[in-house]
Parts: sequence; structure tokens; C-alpha cells
Amino acid sequence: MFGSEKSERALNRKEQEIEALLTPAVEALDCELWGVEYMSQGRHSKLRLYIERPDGVSIEDCERVSREASDLLDVEDLVSESYTLEVSSPGMDRILFKPAHFASNVGQQVDVRLHFPFEGRKRFVGFLAGFEDQEAAVRVEDEEYLLPIENIQRARLVPQFD
Repeated sequence: MFGSEKSERALNRKEQEIEALLTPAVEALDCELWGVEYMSQGRHSKLRLYIERPDGVSIEDCERVSREASDLLDVEDLVSESYTLEVSSPGMDRILFKPAHFASNVGQQVDVRLHFPFEGRKRFVGFLAGFEDQEAAVRVEDEEYLLPIENIQRARLVPQFD
């Protein structure tokens, strides 16, 4: 399920194809394709692209990526049904899509939701204590849980305001 360092959400085939197609184009625009979400909802499907830049994402960056992505998707016809394209920054409460996202956010507070219960729970809110061997170590109060990445449905950072 995790052959080419894909998302902890286990990107579906459509998301994988879209990510593979768009990554070089987004990088050519001096942005990083942080993540892809495709929600097929009949006639109201949504494709959400999250982009990142070291100095922050501007509206102009989103517009440039949106135009380029739209053109590429139209030519390649990866999404045959009608859809809404959204391009945005991952935000402060960003989703952790890739192993590298977990590794670079060790020490941050996270909200992790699982596909299947682990020790009777499907949700863990705590600090990301580590990431190694495809497992996220999440510390909740005095307990530390090793959560296999293939069981993580979604993990988000929890912004801290002092």
C-alpha cells in the first residue's frame, strides 16, 4: 500500500495519478505539491491541491498553480467527471500526507484519526514524539502509542497559540 512513499491516508489511485502528473509542473512554478485530496461525490466532485513555498503561499501562487493544473488535467483527462478545483496553502492545521511530513514535524501537537481502532481508540491527540519504520510515535499525556502509518486515515497538526 505504501510502495512509493505515498500519503499516510493511503492515496487512492486517482490521487496518485494526479500527484504524479502535477508534481513536476508545480515544482516548475517554484512550489511544492504538499498534498492531493480527490473527493468523488457524483456530480459535485472536488479536487483539492495543497501547495507550499518556503516563504509562504500567495494568492498569485494559487492562481498560477490552478491554471497550470487545470490545463494539464484537461489534456490528460485524468478526471473525466465534472469537478471543482481548489488550490491553497496547507495552513497551520496542515494534513500530514507523506512520511517526510511526519519526520519534519516531530515535537508538534497532532490529531491522528485511524482507519481501525488501536488499543480501543480511533483518535489520538498528542505530541508527535517520533517517526521511524513507518510508525508514528504519538505521546498522549503519559502514554506513548506507536501507530502504523498504514492505519492512519488522517493526521493534522494542531496549531499552538501562546
